[in-house]
Amino acid sequence: NIGLVYDSLGEKQTALDYLNQALPLSRAVEDRGGEATTLNNIGHVYDSLGEKQTALDYYNQALPLRRAVGDRGGEANTLNNIGGVYSD
Repeated sequence: NIGLVYDSLGEKQTALDYLNQALPLSRAVEDRGGEATTLNNIGHVYDSLGEKQTALDYYNQALPLRRAVGDRGGEANTLNNIGGVYSD
């Protein structure tokens, strides 16, 4: 959540720093839902930076995890984010 706060403040690199700290922690405790959320959030930051391919890479890592844990709302959010990349 700290990463999201920095993202909302426009401090994108700091946001990525925090999100990239959270990612291995989610993986270490096998929190696939948390991992998917973090991957999605990293994708969002890259999308806002105009780095569309990198954003897609992260969204496409998040999507199967969302599906695996049955997070239909999160799946819809990630699919929406992928669509947003292509619509720009």
